Amino acid sequence: MSLEIESADVIRLIQQFLKENKLTGTLRALQDETSIALNTVDSVEDFVNDVKQGRWDLVLRTVSQLTLPPSKLYDLYEQIILELMELRELGAARSLLRETDVTHSLQKDHPNRYLRLEKLMSRTIFDPREAYQGESKEKRRKAIAQALSNEVTSVPSSRLLTLLGQAIKWQQQQGILQPDMAFDLFRNSVPAARSEEDAIMEKRFASIKFPKKQHAESCVFSPDGQYLVTGSVDGIIEVWNYFSGKLRRDLKYQAEDNLMLMEDSVLCLGFSKNSEYLASGSKDGQVVIWRIQTGQIVRRFQAHSQAVTSVCFSPDGAQVLSTSFDMTIRVHGLKSGKMLKEFRGHASFVSQAVFSTDGNRVVSGDGDGAVKVWNAKTAACLLTLDMQESKVSVAPGVASIAGASIATIAHTANDDQVVVCSKSGSLALASLNGKIVRRFPVGETVALDCAMSSHGTYLYALCEDGNMYCFHTPSGELRRTIKITSAGVLGVAHHPSANIVAAYADNGEVSIWKA
Repeated sequence: MSLEIESADVIRLIQQFLKENKLTGTLRALQDETSIALNTVDSVEDFVNDVKQGRWDLVLRTVSQLTLPPSKLYDLYEQIILELMELRELGAARSLLRETDVTHSLQKDHPNRYLRLEKLMSRTIFDPREAYQGESKEKRRKAIAQALSNEVTSVPSSRLLTLLGQAIKWQQQQGILQPDMAFDLFRNSVPAARSEEDAIMEKRFASIKFPKKQHAESCVFSPDGQYLVTGSVDGIIEVWNYFSGKLRRDLKYQAEDNLMLMEDSVLCLGFSKNSEYLASGSKDGQVVIWRIQTGQIVRRFQAHSQAVTSVCFSPDGAQVLSTSFDMTIRVHGLKSGKMLKEFRGHASFVSQAVFSTDGNRVVSGDGDGAVKVWNAKTAACLLTLDMQESKVSVAPGVASIAGASIATIAHTANDDQVVVCSKSGSLALASLNGKIVRRFPVGETVALDCAMSSHGTYLYALCEDGNMYCFHTPSGELRRTIKITSAGVLGVAHHPSANIVAAYADNGEVSIWKA
């Protein structure tokens, strides 16, 4: 059963907020424009008692914020003027009679009634019987109080803020929001995290658990830090709350169980720079572009003849770079939906390719251990770097010496350097002109994936032994070894601005760590 919310009720909530925050001019303008009156008092009983007791200063202050029928206002103002005359407060009575909008309307609508008050004002002796027309002052007050009480109501204070608070609490109970987590109410999102100073991850604080026989094949944070997305072996792409490890139900399509879905295992994921679009690559060679807020497909490419191993947006978001087991690197246009260019020259499957920060070059790695740097516009190979022997072949197309398969190529804080993770006993920091700057040995184990901290201070290497090795990038020093799991590890992702790392394994778990 759906609950319909009246627009008038929404306006009254806003009006109450304006009234409580003493924004009287804005409140009056809103009431005039919408013709919807708030007409609430803190307590109807107290308001009625104020009228009965003749506490007219309080009554007038309250009435000034209400919209009442003219006839009831005339009765009220007439009674107040008469009582002021009785008290011989003639100056106040004269001001109220001659200088208020209500009495000006009274003069226009009921001239004889107005003239009667003027005549009573001019007399030197006040006669209660004549003034109150045979009734007692108390009886007239009671009648006015009863009439006014029918026009007003009392509601709890701060209704707008209370309802918003209840809505946020419900989202926390549903796992949509993490308790004590900052939330941008207007944008309906978690504020983009302010960049933290790099620190070593040591505490496991959340985990995502997949059903039996399912696991994440890929995992990525969005550049704005709002989303953690996984692509699973069964083709499902899901967006998670990385504070709680629960599915993001604030995304309508996930709340309705309309998940992003590919026809085969999702082997790779990549976000556009503005975090609006998500690219996914699957085992059957397809690349799909999704709009992350709606879960809708923007573009679908049959990108390769074999499995897609990596996807990467160009810095301007207009193109998508993909690599594959078919030994090619391809660039696809988002607007045209067509392949724009192809890079050929790898002698084995291409495990990953990334654009340089300026978008002018492409860096790729393959299953034989070769790392190539390409001209992004012409698709010409600029150089080939052999990671095993540290030799550079400047001539395009020169094959590298066979070595350990390249698993990951990661950007660093230096735009002209990348970290190359090969399935060997070390990782390497390499410049785009072909030089090995530094190596990071992991001992007897094999590095399977890596991720850089936000500012490039630390390099995290996820290894075959289930450990994550944390290196100090500038010195190459091993600072920490963290046991992630005893299961088969698959990959690691670092948050773009916070000290948060997500590591995923073939046991169906994504473990999330923080400093």
